[in-house]
Amino acid sequence: MLSEFSLIDQFFKKCTSKNDETLLGIGDDCALLSIPKGYELAITTDTMVEGVHFFTDVNPAQLGHKLLAVNLSDLAAMGAKPLAVTLALTLPRVDETWLSEFSAGFSKLARRYSVDLIGGDTTKGALTLTVQAMGLVPSGQALKRFTAQVGDLIYMTGMLGDAGLGLKIKQGYECNAEKAAERFHEPMPRVETGLALRGCASACIDISDGLVSDLGHILRQSGVGACLDFDNLPLSDDVRTYIENTDDEFMPLIAGDDYELCFTVPPQFVHRVPENCTAIGIIEKQTGLRLKKTGHIETFTAKGYEHFS
Repeated sequence: MLSEFSLIDQFFKKCTSKNDETLLGIGDDCALLSIPKGYELAITTDTMVEGVHFFTDVNPAQLGHKLLAVNLSDLAAMGAKPLAVTLALTLPRVDETWLSEFSAGFSKLARRYSVDLIGGDTTKGALTLTVQAMGLVPSGQALKRFTAQVGDLIYMTGMLGDAGLGLKIKQGYECNAEKAAERFHEPMPRVETGLALRGCASACIDISDGLVSDLGHILRQSGVGACLDFDNLPLSDDVRTYIENTDDEFMPLIAGDDYELCFTVPPQFVHRVPENCTAIGIIEKQTGLRLKKTGHIETFTAKGYEHFS
């Protein structure tokens, strides 16, 4: 049976890129990071619990990827360049095959974005996974939620609702949509777009709990409202087919796990918006969220995912 420290050495000590800012990583009581002059440290934490955030039969490599991806997505939403992460694992038992696959999925994404794994913890208990991620952003340039202004256009990256469809498929909906399943199991954080939005976006958030729920955070914290144009939402053919077959037209608006970025842009900066983004609405003075569909505007009150609702 592997000890805690043998487990770390065998599966996770290699998960590092050794950035210049990482002075000391795994192996001591604390890690040491050097923050370059003129930069701020962005920090985020996400926990995933078996049976709540992922199914018991999840592919371990995909789970390792997703655990890191959701944290990198938070950094992207603030325009921060990923630097380092800590990883806390609560495991019911030591399964070397499972750990090997999980660490491979985690490490592959970590290497893609030059992320150092600098520490963490392992304990015994119900399967629970926690990552704390840290990134660097030039002083005063972090993207925030409370700075949207009336007249700003609302944009989002990528496609909406594919991960929601992937979840529906996992729950039994019969559909041959491999891309949707992939988007649910292995979302890609929009790190590059987040960096490009510095000095362009007025506010930003990642879509983790559903577009209307996450955009709602921007609206409430900024003291504004919005109107979304349903006909402009970027929906894949698979999602459109799902809507046609089920009449569940609002699924893309309330389904979570897309991990795209939703952001607002003043009209004078629209020319700087990256090409992989779509304008989906406008920030308005009247609070609340409205939906424009085939020319008709109505108040939209449905909510996305909430842990304690």
